[in-house]
Amino acid sequence: MSHTTDSDNYFARLSAINVNEQVEKKGGFSYLSWPYAVAQLRLADASATWEVRRFDGLPYLATEAGVFVEVAVTVSGVTLSQIHPVLDGRNRPLLAPSAFDINSSLQRCLVKAIALHGLGLYIYAGEDLPQPVSSDAANDPVHHAPQPERPSLASDRPPVRRQDGRERINKAQQAQIHKLAIEVGVSLDRVLSYFGVAELKDIAASDFLRVVRSLEKRRQAA
Repeated sequence: MSHTTDSDNYFARLSAINVNEQVEKKGGFSYLSWPYAVAQLRLADASATWEVRRFDGLPYLATEAGVFVEVAVTVSGVTLSQIHPVLDGRNRPLLAPSAFDINSSLQRCLVKAIALHGLGLYIYAGEDLPQPVSSDAANDPVHHAPQPERPSLASDRPPVRRQDGRERINKAQQAQIHKLAIEVGVSLDRVLSYFGVAELKDIAASDFLRVVRSLEKRRQAA
């Protein structure tokens, strides 16, 4: 039986690279240059690929908690994916991001997905320098890497009622409204204000079709 060594283990090679000179600081947060990350990835494995995951044909998933993107990176036949929320410059979730915001998060998500394969992983562990990988740890590190959990739109809880006794929209309906608002370029705050609620989850179930029809009319008029 053959054993994987540091010399032929891509994770060991990628995790040993010092990326400090390529790290940028923005708003107190560290960012690794995505062109550099891609270049190092392709140098380690010229056949490496990556894929932006789609949700109903869109490169993002809108939920009541925020908007998410997912990128999967394949190196040496091993595919690992990373889910990343769409954030503003202060790392706060954006409920109605622009196309630029989504594209920026896709780039950051790509870098983090590459980090799952070793490159720059130490940055996210709060370390200043990469740690040497022992031969034992390098034998099969990637098969035990945790897979990020997909945001769930489903809920098995009973319907929640408002103070006035009316049933609220469920999570899937919240996500649909959120998605439509982004597509037609309507601020979520405007939708909430129109229906007199503070949060998306507070919209009455009986008003769901009214919200959808209103947003669809906005799409048709565009």
